[in-house]
Amino acid sequence: MKIGFFTDSYFPEIDGVTYTIKLWREELERKGHEVYVVYPDGDYEPGDREIPVRSLPNPFYAGYRIPLTKRPSTIPDLDVVHCHGPAPIGVLGRYYAWKNDLPTIYTHHTPLEEYFHQSVKLESVAGTLSRGYVPLENAFLETFDVVTASTERIDRSVEHVQLPVGIDMDFFQPTEEDWYPDQTVIGYSGRLSMEKNVHEILRVAEERSEYDFVIVGEGPYRDRLERTAPDNVEIRSFLPREELPIFYSSIDTFLTASTADTLGLSTLEANACGTPVAAADVPPFDRTIGADNGERFEYGSLESMVDAIETCLATDRETRVAVERYSISYTMDHLEQLYHNVPLARDDAHVETESPWHFSEEERS
Repeated sequence: MKIGFFTDSYFPEIDGVTYTIKLWREELERKGHEVYVVYPDGDYEPGDREIPVRSLPNPFYAGYRIPLTKRPSTIPDLDVVHCHGPAPIGVLGRYYAWKNDLPTIYTHHTPLEEYFHQSVKLESVAGTLSRGYVPLENAFLETFDVVTASTERIDRSVEHVQLPVGIDMDFFQPTEEDWYPDQTVIGYSGRLSMEKNVHEILRVAEERSEYDFVIVGEGPYRDRLERTAPDNVEIRSFLPREELPIFYSSIDTFLTASTADTLGLSTLEANACGTPVAAADVPPFDRTIGADNGERFEYGSLESMVDAIETCLATDRETRVAVERYSISYTMDHLEQLYHNVPLARDDAHVETESPWHFSEEERS
């Protein structure tokens, strides 16, 4: 099949969506499909089947760009359109599909309403924008044949298929190399933005000065974090992807206080490398992190966060086994099924499909 990925998040910016698109494209092309990526241009040299759209710098969120227009006629003929966001490139993809009467899939990656509070200074304005945005995105999602999301719960009114983004289990596995052989290190990797609540890691670092903390990432809050970080915290730029398994394998516990993740891919990658995760007891971690692969803590409670870290450090777990169900191989098999079935089901209200990631209440606990 000729598949079109339409995304507003792509290289050179590094985030979970960018790496998901890269991984999905590689896996689909390995299976014999052709995948085209339509994305906002920037300081990145496009390769084969990568189609940049002229764009401008984003004054509200550094690192991301605002796409302008592109004639649908300049996009190659496709068999299916797969949009990865509701911004201009996603809208372009939906219009291209409508114009050519193509089946459409939308993957919900990010609750964008969580980001207004860090982009707009007036809290009242940010709140109004957040409340108004969700109904607009709901209306947009309702125009797609299939909507997917990494977890069974998303704050949207549309029905969706649960499709985790998937972990490359061959790439993310324990390594012999250890960067911190003589230290107890608590680590984090991800964007340094408001909704990730990395300041909570600084709080617990002050409380547990006998441990070292390593924070890996970039984002609008980096300068603020560097100014307030205690001496036992090291803040590093994003690592080359090939070094991430070494980092995850070297730390003793992965810690996140994020309240805006859709799956928390980095937490599961750490698990695949044999490292337990201490995460806030909020979605999606109340579904993905449990006794087999880590501990959850009450968000905002320093005591609870310390207890979760200490329990992770003191307990051996088969964390890799716990996340095998999120392997990219399962995700790609299910995605291929959707691509083949959606043209047959376009006259139905939605695609009936059983997700392999549906768990009973007992399994979730």
